[in-house]
Amino acid sequence: MQTSDFYFDLPKELIAQDPLAVRSASRLLVLDKETGAYKHSSFKNVTDYLNEGDCLVLNNTKVIPARLLGMREGTGAAVEILLLKRRSDTEWETLVRPGKKLRQGDRAVFGIKDSCGRYPLEAEITDVLPDGNRIVRFYFDGIWEEILDSLGEMPLPPYITHKLTKENRDRYQTVYARYEGSAAAPTAGLHFTKELLNEIEKKGIRLAYVTLHVGLGTFRPVKTLDIKEHHMHTEWYEITEEAARIINETKQNKGKVICVGTTSLRTIESAACKADKNDTYVIKPCSGETDIFIYPGYEFKLTDSLITNFHLPESTLIMLVCALAGREHVLDAYSEAVRERYRFFSFGDAMLIR
Repeated sequence: MQTSDFYFDLPKELIAQDPLAVRSASRLLVLDKETGAYKHSSFKNVTDYLNEGDCLVLNNTKVIPARLLGMREGTGAAVEILLLKRRSDTEWETLVRPGKKLRQGDRAVFGIKDSCGRYPLEAEITDVLPDGNRIVRFYFDGIWEEILDSLGEMPLPPYITHKLTKENRDRYQTVYARYEGSAAAPTAGLHFTKELLNEIEKKGIRLAYVTLHVGLGTFRPVKTLDIKEHHMHTEWYEITEEAARIINETKQNKGKVICVGTTSLRTIESAACKADKNDTYVIKPCSGETDIFIYPGYEFKLTDSLITNFHLPESTLIMLVCALAGREHVLDAYSEAVRERYRFFSFGDAMLIR
């Protein structure tokens, strides 16, 4: 398939720049993946489309203030470092700007000098990877998390031009965020409130929490004409014994496994394995790296349904959604969302594919 097969026209004004005041006030487009029929609802009513015995799979990763703005040592030129993946206590894989001018051995400083003339955070590029990412070693005194909280900014996607303040950072976190490590939020989960999750559990729907630290691989544009030539960057994930048990019991009891977001879906599909000769799949507790790329033709092993936001044209995310619900069904539903002025992308409205 060609990347252009996943293009749709999106008016710029439909890109949500700010979160709604109430998380669950977002709109919800409910899509039948078998027939392509759709209807309009509100996210606060999502429980109406879930049944006792189902389970929701949620990604409990936590976004870190991974965007660091500083100066190049010696010249004072502006430098931006985006933290992607932690390699050790002091080293990270990063994306740097301006990339062409920052080479191995170059240094940058962040924050304001103290009375001794030292900056609170310094960085040295120790290696340049084949894909252009940099390995950066940081030098600091104190606790890394506190320094990052003080100097870093939330790394919002480039299509969001409004900045988050320290006072409203929590709107780019899910209410169940727990483990720090993501450079971007699992945005389908932003619609849930604690009250809504309690309501869901009271209906007899179980919650299974997995972790996938979201990097830029999920969001990098597809630059190849043939989608099969695109390669995803790896992201770290973990599935606990409890989460595996809940998912397996749901499948055994004929309930639906409903992933909240593409990251949750990619996590469980990465870890699925055959249980017997009848091609039944289960999931086991595990952790590791995944670069799974899901596009039409993929056979889903554990996922029955998906709650997700509306994605960019020609992105790996819309390709994943098309794999689950069919390209024509999805693009038709997206056309309806545009006609009805749904809000798109990270702070936008939601879709339930069932």
